[in-house]
Amino acid sequence: MLTLAFDTSSKTAAVALLRDAIILYDTIVNIGLNHSEVLLPAIDQACIQTGIKIPEIDLFACTIGPGSFTGLRIGVSTLKGLMLAKEKPAVGISSLAALALNVGKTSKIICSVMDAGRGQVYIAYYRYNEKGHLDQIGMDKVVNPREIINDQEKEIIFVGDGAIRYADIINGIGNKVIHIASASQQYIRASSVGILALEKYSRKELLDPETFIPVYLRSADARIKKALFEN
Repeated sequence: MLTLAFDTSSKTAAVALLRDAIILYDTIVNIGLNHSEVLLPAIDQACIQTGIKIPEIDLFACTIGPGSFTGLRIGVSTLKGLMLAKEKPAVGISSLAALALNVGKTSKIICSVMDAGRGQVYIAYYRYNEKGHLDQIGMDKVVNPREIINDQEKEIIFVGDGAIRYADIINGIGNKVIHIASASQQYIRASSVGILALEKYSRKELLDPETFIPVYLRSADARIKKALFEN
């Protein structure tokens, strides 16, 4: 099975191609351009480098949130276009779950932390089960970094651009077994999106192109600014 996976949920864009669970191509684009300028060229480059054509793809996958509002809309629109044009199945992946895979297999609790802007972060906790699959603990949240409560009994490793940005605050929440992943692990890899997509595909957790929407967790910045202006 050939899977095309991509991520546009943060300031970077990422594209990967996988044959079953084997990663054929995996890249992160971090050049400061809008996702609308880089995503399709990045997908085209992935196909050129691997010699794979879009009609050959069996499964499409992308992150559907939380994350950048504009980025998510671009990613979701691209995914829907591919689904409808090629009539192939697609899977939506949590950006926080994909980020958690950067840590690798560990007995520690993993807390994915994405910078949400406005002094907030998106967070979610994960751990690996006995079968080596990633299980989520609780729900995705958007919080002030100072509101992160470390009440887990196990050691925790924080990962993501939010963990890097607010490392001083996270290190000061009072637990002696806190770890923060390196800066090189802060970006979502599209190959992680693809690996998680294969698991969801096997469970038949597929997207309906007519009904699925991004997961924002909070109101869009533009809507808030408009409300402030009207007041």
